[in-house]
Amino acid sequence: MLSVEDVTVAYGGYVLLDKINFHVSDNDKIGLVGKNGAGKSTVLKMIASIQNPTSGRIDRPKDLTVGYLPQIMEHHYGRTVLEETMTAFQSTSRLERELEEVTAQLSERTDYESDEYTALIERVNTLTDQINVSHSEPPEIQARKTLLGLGFRDDELGRLTQTFSQGWNMRIELAKILLQKPALLLLDEPTNHLDIESIEWLEDYLKNRKCSLLLVSHDRKFLDNVTNRTVEIMLGHIYDYKVPYSKYLELRKERIQQQTAAYENQRRMIQKTEEFIQTFRYKPTKSNQVQSRIKALEKIERIEIDETDNLSLTVKFPPAPRCGDVAYKGTGLTVGYPQKTVFRDADIEVRRGEKVALVGRNGEGKTTLMRVISGELEPFKGESVTGHNVRLGYYAQNQEDILDKNETVFSTLDRIAVGDIRSRLRDILAQFLFRGEDIDKRVSVLSGGERARLGMAKLMLQNYNLLALDEPTNHMDIKSKDILKQALKAYDGTLIVVSHDRDFLEGLVDKLYEFRDGRVREHLGTVSEFLEKRRIENLQELERKFENKSESIDAEVIARQNERAEERENQKIRKRMDRKAKNRISYLESEIEKYEKRQKEIEKVLSSPPEGVDIIELTREYLENKRILDAHTEEWGTLVDLD
Repeated sequence: MLSVEDVTVAYGGYVLLDKINFHVSDNDKIGLVGKNGAGKSTVLKMIASIQNPTSGRIDRPKDLTVGYLPQIMEHHYGRTVLEETMTAFQSTSRLERELEEVTAQLSERTDYESDEYTALIERVNTLTDQINVSHSEPPEIQARKTLLGLGFRDDELGRLTQTFSQGWNMRIELAKILLQKPALLLLDEPTNHLDIESIEWLEDYLKNRKCSLLLVSHDRKFLDNVTNRTVEIMLGHIYDYKVPYSKYLELRKERIQQQTAAYENQRRMIQKTEEFIQTFRYKPTKSNQVQSRIKALEKIERIEIDETDNLSLTVKFPPAPRCGDVAYKGTGLTVGYPQKTVFRDADIEVRRGEKVALVGRNGEGKTTLMRVISGELEPFKGESVTGHNVRLGYYAQNQEDILDKNETVFSTLDRIAVGDIRSRLRDILAQFLFRGEDIDKRVSVLSGGERARLGMAKLMLQNYNLLALDEPTNHMDIKSKDILKQALKAYDGTLIVVSHDRDFLEGLVDKLYEFRDGRVREHLGTVSEFLEKRRIENLQELERKFENKSESIDAEVIARQNERAEERENQKIRKRMDRKAKNRISYLESEIEKYEKRQKEIEKVLSSPPEGVDIIELTREYLENKRILDAHTEEWGTLVDLD
């Protein structure tokens, strides 16, 4: 399907990708992995023809359809959610217009035997097949199901897109890409703005969709469930594994061990050679040997290893001071903003030492509750109380706004640290991979993952006994998330965490509060157990949203819409089929006339063959023509009866 051949990307003297090669085949589901800045997004941009390589080429078929979801994108305003999503079918409309044009050309032509006429017939068949596939279900129904699967409520589909956040507009763009059904999907961190249920829906969709996929994600479970191949970018080179992510980690560990051993052996050999050269450089009797070894060193292809590969977060939270039995309690909470009440009459209790997750659809109130717990927001009604001797450490989701971009990494901590902790600031930063010159970087130049780590480092400055973490793993790579998870499991204080990362939450929390439809419900148990209780297969659930009268959606209205939409599509298909049948009848009549004429000529020759005529060859042609003539006549009779 697509080949990346000897592609190099360089910026000045810095080589990001060095002559990389890999192939994407039909139905390959590839996880593209590597540390931040390795070049994953650059690869996607080049395949999507948004960026050109410095050298090398990317070979793709001319008719390959590509759907690309970048991390940062433009959003389109001025339409409702459903109207904007329906623009995904513009390509289908173009196919329909082209089909009408080609059909019109066929109706005017009489050169039935020409290659041009045959090519037009083949194009009609191709266009008809493509349109029939895209119209397996009426477009509006497809759009509604996709939007509902991605977390929209039916009553939100008529709202203007500008009334939604960037995260929700990203879902609209994702829906449009999925509805176009491209042969190759390029998705760059598609789960960043999705909640757990939407991630599961997308997971099922991608598993069952017949297409090729290149996926960049920091969600281990998502990668494991969706991909069947892993391509790693490391130090500008490609390492291709024909296995999902977890199996890749095992194979990668073996490769790194072998690579490190080879690196150490080569380093020792180079060191000994350089010592020999240095020792005997000025001894005439050794000059030939010295020159020979100098040349040998110049020819050596140096083995590279990622020096930071063995570095990882070594987070250990300070011991938590003892507090009362109840760390936080909310009674009869009704919470929201002047323009909207987010949830009502919620009762929430978190006891000392518990690790609790807040889960649910975006916009249902998880972050709003965190703001209430931290004291940033007062409830409309009810009581919000932290327990006796509770010291709260709050990690807000919007680190972009909270961190001062003019500060350096070190001064961010130094400005708020007090007492003996000041002497340990460099050690704390080192735990979060800020070493050497990194601590002097300004916050403004840090990546999203680096800012997330710096925000977590701030929590190490005091002995908190209640950590309230709102999406702490956003932008963190998988290794950093794993280390943070282990540190939180070992933490002896109380934890309240908002996250949509199932792998991060699994084994970390044993109680959840689900935010849904303006209510908050308590669930005891693990994330997997919650999902088993909560989840009904996505496709069945979506079907019920259209069919069950007890749902908030008016099923009768939807049914009528379905019938009208299906009837419109059926009418279009019937018209296309009628035109196609008439063209085919005309073509067959012309062919039948041609073959009948030729048969009569052959019969005349065979009845009185002149000298030199190859009777066997002529008989063979007669029988082959008769076979074709019979087939054409039978097909013509069938089409005439249908007409």
